[in-house]
Amino acid sequence: MNQPLPSRAGDASHTFANPSQDMLDPIYKKIMWRIIPFIFVLWMLAWIDRVNVGFAKLQMQQDLGFSETVYGIGAGIFFLGYFFLEIPSNWLLLRIGARRTLARITLGWGTICVLMMFTHSPAYFYVMRFLLGAFEAGFQPGVLLYLTFWFPAHRRAKAFAWFISASAVSSVVGAPLAGAILNGMHGVNGWAGWQWLFLLEGVPTVLAGVLAVWFLVDKPEQASWLSEQEKRLLQADLEKDRKSAGKREHSFMLAVRSPKLWLLTGIYFGIVAANATLSFFAPTIVRALGPTNPLHIGLLVGVMYVFGAIFQIAIGYSADKRREARMHCAIPVFVGACGLAGVGWFAGSNGVAAFLCLAVAVSGTMGAIPVFWQLPNAYLAGGAAAMGVAFINSVANLAGFGSPYLLGIVKDATGSFNGGLWIVAALEAFVAVLIWWRMRRKEGMQGAQAVA
Repeated sequence: MNQPLPSRAGDASHTFANPSQDMLDPIYKKIMWRIIPFIFVLWMLAWIDRVNVGFAKLQMQQDLGFSETVYGIGAGIFFLGYFFLEIPSNWLLLRIGARRTLARITLGWGTICVLMMFTHSPAYFYVMRFLLGAFEAGFQPGVLLYLTFWFPAHRRAKAFAWFISASAVSSVVGAPLAGAILNGMHGVNGWAGWQWLFLLEGVPTVLAGVLAVWFLVDKPEQASWLSEQEKRLLQADLEKDRKSAGKREHSFMLAVRSPKLWLLTGIYFGIVAANATLSFFAPTIVRALGPTNPLHIGLLVGVMYVFGAIFQIAIGYSADKRREARMHCAIPVFVGACGLAGVGWFAGSNGVAAFLCLAVAVSGTMGAIPVFWQLPNAYLAGGAAAMGVAFINSVANLAGFGSPYLLGIVKDATGSFNGGLWIVAALEAFVAVLIWWRMRRKEGMQGAQAVA
């Protein structure tokens, strides 16, 4: 319910210049309920279309005669497309607005997902995965930037957590769905189950892209669902937040020359390496532990990601409440590293323990992601933030190419994923130490010293 306007001009001026939290809380709650559910669904669809290749692999690899190395290259080459197009995509967002940019991205990757059903050779596989990454490039950092138009720094971790938790929820929903499609649709109309998987999961994304053009609003002042009073209070609060971040404003090129930006990029590189390993190989690892039915594999992977989604949201809430980012990122990353190492240790000897370790790895790794994105806010603001966040995400996502490729090579060479899992676990543990050690004086969800 809207707060009444102050009765006197002086009181009104003071109220709009310094709105109270009691006045702002209902406004931000309205924004949360309007914006977050829709971009949550978009990000969930993005992740389903990005990682459904992990389930398609259960049938496609045998049908097409692909080796583990071919699969690893195809899974990972997605991130090369990401690398080359992410920063240009964010540049475009700043100039034409979030509505058209995010809609374009969604339509593009949905179309490519559908075209994946016609995969017949390694070359086609590589091209489609590269294009999928190219179209999806800029979506996550674009949304992260988009949320800065609506939320001040100290409210963003919760919003980021809800948005990014869609990646975990996508597996809760997508894993059983993928298993059911592989089982139930195999042979229908002469198509394999994996072909139906790409078709049935790509079409909803195309429809969502069309809907995004109508639903999204670029900035608060354009929102018809906010009253004029709410817009004024919101703009005053956001302007106050921007002024407090003003000392962090600087050019993108100056940021790129800063060791701080490269440190953040290296940290996220390790997180992405672990996350890509889990996203693209979890169904294969679960199958190696005993289950062979795609539906059963999908259900087990879905259960595993339920815990990941809960943990991810809980970490975001805790970080917001305590206004602390460093340890809320470092501890989950270290937990994820221990889980990955445990999978390699117990695989082949204790399937239950290996599965529990896999769930721990998912929870820890994914739990760190929304909080990590609070760390760049300590140094970057405005246009530099848009380009800086895209730079971190783009360069670090090269790990998404390297880790699947590594696991594919290790599996073909040794017959086991264990060596690859231990390498990724060691990298993730090293990153946890970096966050704890090197970010001690650089932490701050609002007030860290700027790059200047």
